[in-house]
Amino acid sequence: MKRVFFILVIAVSNSLFGQSQQFVSSDIDNFWTAFDKVTGTKDTVLQRRYIKELYLDKGSPGLKSLILVRNYGDLELINSIVQYPKFWQSLRDNSLNTSQLYPEIDRDISGLKKIYPNLKPATIYFLMGAFRTGGTLHQDRVLIGSEMSLCDETTVISEHPELRQQFYKNYQPKKNVSLTCTHEYIHTQQQEPPDNLLSWCLYEGVAEFVSCLATGKKSNTPAVYFGKANQEKVFKKFGEEFIFPRWGDWLWGENSNELKERDLGYFIGYEICEKYYELSSDKQKAIKELIEMDFANEKAVERIVDATNLFPETLQKMRDDYNKKRPTVVTVQPMKKNKKLKPGLVQLSITFSEQMDTNARGFDYGPLGEKYIYRLKRIIGLSNNDRTFTIEVEVDPGKKYQTYITTNFKNKQGFRLKPFLIEFETKVK
Repeated sequence: MKRVFFILVIAVSNSLFGQSQQFVSSDIDNFWTAFDKVTGTKDTVLQRRYIKELYLDKGSPGLKSLILVRNYGDLELINSIVQYPKFWQSLRDNSLNTSQLYPEIDRDISGLKKIYPNLKPATIYFLMGAFRTGGTLHQDRVLIGSEMSLCDETTVISEHPELRQQFYKNYQPKKNVSLTCTHEYIHTQQQEPPDNLLSWCLYEGVAEFVSCLATGKKSNTPAVYFGKANQEKVFKKFGEEFIFPRWGDWLWGENSNELKERDLGYFIGYEICEKYYELSSDKQKAIKELIEMDFANEKAVERIVDATNLFPETLQKMRDDYNKKRPTVVTVQPMKKNKKLKPGLVQLSITFSEQMDTNARGFDYGPLGEKYIYRLKRIIGLSNNDRTFTIEVEVDPGKKYQTYITTNFKNKQGFRLKPFLIEFETKVK
């Protein structure tokens, strides 16, 4: 029988959606049943059978969602069990007592409802995965990876890689699990951002700022405090990189630029949201605007970001300034307007407006797709003081060819090329 808990909030002023908040932890019980069977045998066939039949196949809708969004499989779960025996045994008590956490989480979600009355209900699932998330979402489901989020000072972490040990030490996950739930709950209310860094920073920043505001708790993300101590420097660096970023420098990776601090994108989004909220005369309206932000609407995003004056220029001005510094393609030889090329081997020499980075290049299909790409025979490389890049290709008679010279090309200063379409036809033999 599924262990589904309802925390009844008696005070009407604190009631959530007119009913209790729903939590599901049945997957935790199933996991430990499977765990005991898996660790009780060396037979890998039996191990796979146990984890599948006793855990995965019995999964709640939340576990099904976690498997989908984090692409977990039976072998990965078994490997994580076998690899960290002391860790798992030390986590068992915390994970089997999740009901003790529910009153605090319920209060925090009720606080969110107070400042955002449009809050739609979501179910919170406590699950076990293989170390790829402490908290995420799918549709109206908050998915808590308990192996990441229920660890405290009693949990044995010495078997883990150093980076994961640092996560457990720095983020104090069990102490902050209610804030994590509130953060992910907010994500269930948001629109998903398009594939650009600023939008994703805002997406995470909204959830982090509003969850802290609703609960009265401080963020447990170290990047927020590093950013506040170095605000001008961080925003300046982000302004230089956000158009064509290395994502890992700002979100979900190890920062390789001079700032070094990981996940500074959370700070960027948090700070923009906090400043926008502080400047707004109608606080509830500001919260609504932040949570319901259409990240795909550039004008809407610009209005909120530019209102804070955290960047030295408006977003549009920064984009315009960047574009002025980008190199361009000047010529492609032997192409000439309205002239068809001879079939066979052809050397295409691409001359740029300035010296280019010798380690950065890229080509892609044109609008007509894969069937219209030439056959690359060899890369000759840069010449002409690093201003001309030559490749040798093979083309057939009586055909049309296309390829994009992409933004992977960049100049010596790191500014990315304005994309250029190579397009030509060949003569009929």
